[in-house]
Amino acid sequence: MQKAGRRSRSVARPPGRPREFDMDIALDRAVRVFRERGYHATSIGDLTAAMRLATGSIYKAFRDKHAVFLAAFERYTALRQEQTRSAAQRGTNGRDRIRNVLLSYVAQSQGTEGRRGCLVVGSAVELSAVDSVVADRVGAKLKTNEDFIAGLIREGQADGSIPGHVAVADTARLMICITQGLRVVGKARLPLDGDRLVGVAMKLLA
Repeated sequence: MQKAGRRSRSVARPPGRPREFDMDIALDRAVRVFRERGYHATSIGDLTAAMRLATGSIYKAFRDKHAVFLAAFERYTALRQEQTRSAAQRGTNGRDRIRNVLLSYVAQSQGTEGRRGCLVVGSAVELSAVDSVVADRVGAKLKTNEDFIAGLIREGQADGSIPGHVAVADTARLMICITQGLRVVGKARLPLDGDRLVGVAMKLLA
């Protein structure tokens, strides 16, 4: 079995060769398994069943389980980034945009989605200490989210919805701690009162 720490990459398909399955749909199914079971508890057999592919089809598209995981990770984080930015866009100023981002994290941390957990959080806990490739990707995704929130704070300071004395970098880092903590609490199936929790978090911007 491929060790977690070993670097992997997708195997390129020869030009002109038709794809036998929809890659995005297959990866979405792999994402669900990795979110629910984690990396080590997921076998190639689990992936073939979830992705509805023959083992040979998986190995034609990917080098190994690690490569499937990395592709699933990129698919998951791209979709989550899209959802986060869509939530932010519904705000009318920087402060509203941050509130909407936090509320979207609460929504993603409840019910079925919450129980499945966040692939970034799960990867950080399970793999970052032993897999440098995953550690780098987890760190990059968290930094991207932190920079996004920092940008919203600066936007709020520019439009007057957030006081100028708010420390941008420190507050953005704390907001990331809050959002990722919400995913952990959701995975543990603890109740989350979104309005109350977000209301408390927004006091950081007062």
